Amino acid sequence: MAPNPATEPDPAPIPTEAGVSTPDERAQLIAGLFREHNRALVSFLTARLHSLQDAKDVAQEAYVRLLQLDTPGALSFLRAYLFRIAQNLAIDRIRHQAMRVRAADTEALLFDDLDEASSPERIVVAQDELRRIGDRLQVLPAPCRRAFVMHVLLDHSVTDIAGEMGVTDRTIRNYVARGLALCQVARNEMDKK
Repeated sequence: MAPNPATEPDPAPIPTEAGVSTPDERAQLIAGLFREHNRALVSFLTARLHSLQDAKDVAQEAYVRLLQLDTPGALSFLRAYLFRIAQNLAIDRIRHQAMRVRAADTEALLFDDLDEASSPERIVVAQDELRRIGDRLQVLPAPCRRAFVMHVLLDHSVTDIAGEMGVTDRTIRNYVARGLALCQVARNEMDKK
């Protein structure tokens, strides 16, 4: 799409390639282009991107790309080329923003699915599983059950529990292992149903 002449000033005379032979001269030419057309370029981009900051960022990138230009004959239409580069960069940015929005929408759907996991039916099933595991744990001796609850549910360290109960760390590990084994048996029974 060609630049919109209604929103851009008349092109300034630009020397042909024969008049620009060094990178310094090219940089000076582009600096002049910046002084004369940057305001129009930023306006042009703001209309497309709906963001002044994005427009300034894209304009800056367009100037950088213009400085890297090594195409023979391109300097004779430098202003039009600048606007074309800027337009292409703006389109790329719009596409990138659209992909981010789609990714955010997908993420939101994923979290909605996770919220459904806490549906009333799932809560009832989880409560039933906990009740069955609790019933299984009741067969453990009181010290074993206490060590299991303190470690697994209350997140106390094995050393702290052993100190509080007056037993060795190894004994607490054995108590916890017995409790975990009973939990696994209860889970296996539920999976069979």
